[in-house]
Amino acid sequence: MYPNRTVRAAYGRMHAVEQKRDEELLAEHLAGEAGAFDLLVSRFAEDLYSFFVRLLGNTTAADDLVQETFLQVHLSAATFDPARSFKPWLYTIAANKARDFIRARRRRPMQSLDAVPGDEDNPSPAAMLPADDSSEAADLDTREQAELVRAVVARMPEHLQLILVLGYYQKLPYAEIAEILDIPVGTVKSRLHAAVGHFAKLWLAQTKASTSEG
Repeated sequence: MYPNRTVRAAYGRMHAVEQKRDEELLAEHLAGEAGAFDLLVSRFAEDLYSFFVRLLGNTTAADDLVQETFLQVHLSAATFDPARSFKPWLYTIAANKARDFIRARRRRPMQSLDAVPGDEDNPSPAAMLPADDSSEAADLDTREQAELVRAVVARMPEHLQLILVLGYYQKLPYAEIAEILDIPVGTVKSRLHAAVGHFAKLWLAQTKASTSEG
């Protein structure tokens, strides 16, 4: 039991704010409601960071692009269609930022990639080897393999990179991916299947090459 009505009321207001739909929060932000935009950021910043890291393999770029994405949301909030869902709109902006980064990177010399940390809830398509926390060597092997996974993904065509990360890692529904990429749901399914197959071929070739060099 809460000690008094004031505490109960405060908790109720906080809970009500947390339960508000994303679209409501964006509308409140447009209306000048303090804290509405901050709550949107807190809801999606971590997911967006994971999206950018897994797609780009660069934690510094991921940090920058998260900020750029929310800046674009702020600047474009008035153009948002209230009949749409906020999340696909947000990821559409993020995907465009990622495309721009990928294209710019391909126009300049390739730099070393940050390691992509392992994620037990979202294992990589290459079935990352489990790390033994007591073994530095095992940790190193896992980090090296994560870098190899990222390097393989980087060699894939841009449209397959995006579909693989959105569908496999971010686990977004087909309908949301279709809206984000502006393609039919059927194309999402076939493209995701193609992306997994393409990754598998590149990974096998990479594995064979590494074995030959060893």
